[in-house]
Amino acid sequence: MGPEPRERAIARLRAAGQRVTPNREALVDVLGTADRPLTLPEILRERPDLAQSSTYRNLLALEQAEVVRRVDGVDEFARFELDDGLTDHHHHLICSACGRVEDTAMPGAIETAIEDAIARVEREHGFAVQSHRLDLLGTCRACRGAAGPGLRFGPAVPSGSPAASPGATRCCSAAITAGTTGTWPPTCPPKPT
Repeated sequence: MGPEPRERAIARLRAAGQRVTPNREALVDVLGTADRPLTLPEILRERPDLAQSSTYRNLLALEQAEVVRRVDGVDEFARFELDDGLTDHHHHLICSACGRVEDTAMPGAIETAIEDAIARVEREHGFAVQSHRLDLLGTCRACRGAAGPGLRFGPAVPSGSPAASPGATRCCSAAITAGTTGTWPPTCPPKPT
């Protein structure tokens, strides 16, 4: 990460009345060099010198100062990235099987269409939009490959399977349906750490 986004992050912290500390600067640096939103365990692997409890508190302070944005996926892990105003505008691909979140840029024509739609919504509803984000939910290449032929990830499970009962835990944070050549229960791909 170059000096400009880092300096803007520090300016946002000061404007929000937050202290600029070495640990907060370290978090800005880790998130600024990441190619996707990171979970707390991933951040701590990058910087094992940071304590977990203070790192989480610092992430919350950075979030309140609009330096960091929380990205919620489909699993139990929150992910964190630098706020859009500090980086290039982007959206997310969220795997409903393993929970992985990746950054993606949309073609200019799509961004223009989104901006036009936002302007129409603002006019029609008198709503002032501050920003937008588009999360595309689906199944990543690794999970599709791990599922094997005949298995697909989706909202349904085979009738009679344990996962079809109310309150059942679903595999990989999503239901997996067996196709004609698949077996139930499927072998789930490992969750990213």
